[in-house]
Amino acid sequence: MALNQRSRTILTLYSARESVHCHRVRMTLAAKGVTYDHILVDLDNPPEDLIDLNPYNSVPTLVDRDLVLYDTSVICEYLDERYPHPPLMPVDPMSRARLRLAIVRVENDWLTLVEQIEAGGKSADAARKALRDDLVKNASAFKASKFFLSPEISLADCALAPLIWRLDSLGVQLPREAQAIVDYGERIFRSQGFARSMTAEEKALRS
Repeated sequence: MALNQRSRTILTLYSARESVHCHRVRMTLAAKGVTYDHILVDLDNPPEDLIDLNPYNSVPTLVDRDLVLYDTSVICEYLDERYPHPPLMPVDPMSRARLRLAIVRVENDWLTLVEQIEAGGKSADAARKALRDDLVKNASAFKASKFFLSPEISLADCALAPLIWRLDSLGVQLPREAQAIVDYGERIFRSQGFARSMTAEEKALRS
């Protein structure tokens, strides 16, 4: 995953240490080669400035001068437009629409299951099985290109790679027929950009 030379920025990112959504934003920033102030947040005791900035007290929260963003998809698309090189979405409208739909599926079908697994309780095992089965069903999409549905890294990979990184810690074991997903993950995990996107706690998830 080629990364551009880091550019100067006054961005501030509030994020949690192990949140898959925060990791997604950090990976987008790493893919862009953007430097930023990173404030790690204890969600049980959020800092007062985050409370003042974000009515939901949620992370990720991105601050760029007077602009405050606190929806993960909005943040990632803003970063792609704010720092256009390298682009993380295709140029033509049809390909962009297809990739946006893929990201919506990742968010609605897979990341919601990650949240259910992390929450524990009676629904965790069912969510774990559903995530495994749906990933297996879509394994062919991971071998169509070097990256997910694209020859170049995209915002879809920024959403997917943090999820794939967490599978072992979530107790989701992929069968042999899903080897394409494992191979996809390893291609991204070896990059310096992915390593820079992680907190120490996230690195330890696969130690």
